[in-house]
Amino acid sequence: MRRLAGLLVVPLLLLSSVACGSDDKASDSASMKNGLPAITAGEKFGQKPTLAKGEGDPPKELKVNVISEGKGQKIKKGDAIQVNYLGQSWDSTKPFDNSFDRKQPFDLTLGAGQVIKGWDQGLEGQKVGSRVELGIPPELGYGAQGQGDIKPNATLVFVVDILKATTIPTSAKGTEVAQDNIDLPKVGTNTDGKAPTVTFPKQADPPKKLVSNYVLEGTGPALTDKDSVVVQYQAFLWAGGKKFDSTYDTGKTQTFPLGQVTLKGLKDGLIGKKVGSRVLLVIPPDQAFGAKEQQGIPKNSTLVFAVDLLTKV
Repeated sequence: MRRLAGLLVVPLLLLSSVACGSDDKASDSASMKNGLPAITAGEKFGQKPTLAKGEGDPPKELKVNVISEGKGQKIKKGDAIQVNYLGQSWDSTKPFDNSFDRKQPFDLTLGAGQVIKGWDQGLEGQKVGSRVELGIPPELGYGAQGQGDIKPNATLVFVVDILKATTIPTSAKGTEVAQDNIDLPKVGTNTDGKAPTVTFPKQADPPKKLVSNYVLEGTGPALTDKDSVVVQYQAFLWAGGKKFDSTYDTGKTQTFPLGQVTLKGLKDGLIGKKVGSRVLLVIPPDQAFGAKEQQGIPKNSTLVFAVDLLTKV
């Protein structure tokens, strides 16, 4: 079974890819602060920082400096968090990535393995509203293989602003909605955090238009294309009811910044739906992958998703 997250959402950062860099030059000589490079400009929370080049030997273990402590909740494993960040190699004066220029914060679930280990470990226990500087040794970063512009065995330095944090429910818990169309798959209504059953009709043809139906209707706000939503989902081929992806199988939720979802039927089917809901999506080929085979998904496939909209970040 293939994971399709990279095909569903534009990849942003850190675990598998490094986004666009910056031409901003940092000072290559400035005093260190508690063993990490100094912030030479933009030190306040919310400002794009500029980092000095590291001096001397980089730290051998994860190092965390709290530049300014926020007053919000402490974040913990399993929380959905939103951050802004700037990343730079220890021996460089040029950032390899930052979200400040994109004006698009980065969403992740802490401790879910969505980012490098230095982030998961270094941000745990910090408060919302804090600015934190992380010194990350290679074994907690990209290791001997490097990544993009990051050299093998590079020590990394990040400045991270923690913007938001939300505790993620284990399941959708809305009101059951009748599933009375016998020509559509039927989705289970359990709320125990386990994967719902999905039962396919035996001889029905797939619909030609997008289907987006509540299975459980939540009471949260309706999603817009500017929202990021944390989901659990299962995904199937209509033909044969074969499962090709599931967050339940990996034990990790997925965050969809809806404005960056590339699968048209998935994006259109979730916009307008309420947080806390379970939704059945049936996506025809022209709103899925069309006449192109993708990671073992045959061309012209109708896709079926059962999606729990757990929380908005």
